[in-house]
Amino acid sequence: MNRPPATSPDDVRHVPLYRLAHSRSGDKGDISNLSLIAWDPACYEVISRYVTAERVRAWFAYRQPAAVTRYLLPTLHAMNFVLDGVLDGGVNDALNLDAHGKSLSFHLLDLPVPVSAEMAVRLPDIPQDPWPFRDRPADA
Repeated sequence: MNRPPATSPDDVRHVPLYRLAHSRSGDKGDISNLSLIAWDPACYEVISRYVTAERVRAWFAYRQPAAVTRYLLPTLHAMNFVLDGVLDGGVNDALNLDAHGKSLSFHLLDLPVPVSAEMAVRLPDIPQDPWPFRDRPADA
């Protein structure tokens, strides 16, 4: 496996998880299933080290998961998280706006992850302002 380069604490950057991976979500009853797929093998090495069941449980503490289980899929450079008890009883019982828990994958992708400064430079990012007409006057 490729390991990220060794760094001193001064060389570490914290980036949102979406710069290392993408995610999908699914549900069954009161269980949310979150897949996390790394952009490449080097990203997988980082997320497998830092995106643990314990960190995910703490990140979703506001949803009070009964349990969080992580399943590694190294051949796919992916992992799967099963969060028990986070959907307010499931689709038929929940009164919240996201009864299926689809937004939970987006919340996961905001998790800060430490990476080397060298890796942070090469990771994809979202432009600050992708809307090309922002500076144009409304009447133009």
